[in-house]
Amino acid sequence: MLQHFHVNTPLLESVSMSKMAGTAVYLKMENCQPSGSFKIRGVGHLCQQVGAPSLCGNAGMAAAYVARKMGLPATVVVPSSTPPLVVRRLQEQGAAVKVAGKVWDDANAEALRLAETEQLTFVPPFDHPLLWEGHASVVAEAAAALGPGARPGAVLLSVGGGGLLCGVVCGLKDAGWADVPVIAMETVGADCFNAAIKAGELVTLDDITSEAKCLGAKTVCRRAFELSQSGEATIISELVTDQEALRAVQMFLDEERVLVEMACGAALAAIYSGLIPRLQAQGRLPTPLRPLLVIVCGGSSINMEQLISLQQKLQS
Repeated sequence: MLQHFHVNTPLLESVSMSKMAGTAVYLKMENCQPSGSFKIRGVGHLCQQVGAPSLCGNAGMAAAYVARKMGLPATVVVPSSTPPLVVRRLQEQGAAVKVAGKVWDDANAEALRLAETEQLTFVPPFDHPLLWEGHASVVAEAAAALGPGARPGAVLLSVGGGGLLCGVVCGLKDAGWADVPVIAMETVGADCFNAAIKAGELVTLDDITSEAKCLGAKTVCRRAFELSQSGEATIISELVTDQEALRAVQMFLDEERVLVEMACGAALAAIYSGLIPRLQAQGRLPTPLRPLLVIVCGGSSINMEQLISLQQKLQS
């Protein structure tokens, strides 16, 4: 049996968030993963399945952590918007870090080029079935923790490239929860999934203008878009502003004593901004609502210095 690189993260009830949402809120604390985010689930699973002498990609801390644990060299390509904190942590994991371009798509193109020219194994950050299989384990763990007979009223998560969304939908099917709606949150300016749904086709954003850089894919993966159109899953796509996401990060720090990144704040903002009762009023979520399962996706790319900088930038 293969060893998992991820850990079974805590599932915590939040009393304060439950009061705001009007139903029990359970937090799946993926920020507690060794690499700091849910991505270790999919990346670890993929790397174990494919086998590789060396790795290359822009899946960040997850790829660097897995490479170190497997004793493999890794090159991680990041855009210039990546905080110095993240670059340092990648290097501490033993990865070679290359900066290329302004946004995620630029770094991804360079990672693909390196993989081809230097015969490295490319580790995609979100667009691969093995990643989704790995991410599905987050739902299996939540189901086991909630206990027999329990089921959530909805799953709340952030969307960047769509890998977590695809994995969660897989996990919901495996758990017998295929009818549980997924609330997919993005920030304005990093909203490739919402834009695709509105257009009825995949779209590529002109630029990433949101400060939630970890959501910064210009095009969502095709599978995520297909899930939104096919009826296989009930997906509610919503947007919040950077200011709302940052406020959610601040409130989560105050209330839950945990610092997470802006990308995670997008999902948390659905509760702190009052979105849940609004969706109920619109008939898009049932009333009463079973417990909310919130995927707290990560916190590896933020510290207090960066939080203060974001506060100054967004409140000016």
